[in-house]
Amino acid sequence: MKRQGNFRFHGYVRGFSLIELMVSLTIGLIIVISVISAYLGSSSAARMAEAQARMNEDAQAALSILAQQIRMAGDNPLHGTDRNSSFRYNPVYSTSYVGGATFTYPGTLTLPGTFTLSNFSIRGCDGNFSNITATATLDGLACAGTSTLPDSIAVNYEADQFNTVATNAGAATDCLGNALGTVTVTFPSGTATTATYAVADNRFYLGTPTSGLPSLYCKGNGGASTPQPLVENVEDLQFTYGTVSASNTSTTATVAGYLSAYDIVNDANLSILPIEQRWGKVLTVRICVLVRSENPVAPDANAAKYDDCQGNTNVTAPDLRLRRAYTSTVVLRNRRR
Repeated sequence: MKRQGNFRFHGYVRGFSLIELMVSLTIGLIIVISVISAYLGSSSAARMAEAQARMNEDAQAALSILAQQIRMAGDNPLHGTDRNSSFRYNPVYSTSYVGGATFTYPGTLTLPGTFTLSNFSIRGCDGNFSNITATATLDGLACAGTSTLPDSIAVNYEADQFNTVATNAGAATDCLGNALGTVTVTFPSGTATTATYAVADNRFYLGTPTSGLPSLYCKGNGGASTPQPLVENVEDLQFTYGTVSASNTSTTATVAGYLSAYDIVNDANLSILPIEQRWGKVLTVRICVLVRSENPVAPDANAAKYDDCQGNTNVTAPDLRLRRAYTSTVVLRNRRR
């Protein structure tokens, strides 16, 4: 008789313990959080890089426009047929010609039939000219004095198809691409009978369009002469002017120092001169534009701090936008007085 043995299964199957399960879940959660954090950090860095690139583009555009216009201030080539030993006319400055020449302006809708030349090639204001869009010439611009607000500037020069973006018809244009009318000069006897040219009167300042974004504006003297924004997200605009001494008449002089627009008008050294001649002593212009990002991209207020145009560190940027000041210096190579 066979004896049937009793078999026992000594091994057993078991699941994860509660501790093991919690450890696994914790490790998995850490991995998920790390992946999400890496993604968010990469996304934030990408947004900041994109914002900085856009700010650089806006700043370069603003500085390029301003530098090109300021560099042209006072440009008035002396054409051989426009002068002789007893007569010379300057197509920009109203007090630079003699001999009784008469000027008429049959051009655009914005200026009267008799064209009024300006005594200024460049003129600035600490703050905004109070009548920057209203007055007909640079002579009539009114400035209140010192201000911490963004500055404004106006330039005057002879415009042609080479130093402006000409129309299809070859006409010179203002800062907005509007065609400029031509000035016709009738000379006195003994000189050329007539000469025709165009004068650009371009004024730059900061304004806020309907979009709500602070922008660099230009008001030209061509076409309908309606001011238009050129570059958005420009939050501050500051100019300082490198001048020569009042007694210096050389066109190759070196800069004696930098003054604000208010100082040029009130400086004791320059005060012996008429106001237009004080501005005629400007040899260089330093430009500073403060540009901001279009959207908030900084992770915190510390990351949003910036140095302004005066070199002061600003730590109060509650909107978390990036800001940066960009500078450039322009030589008035066309200075004639």
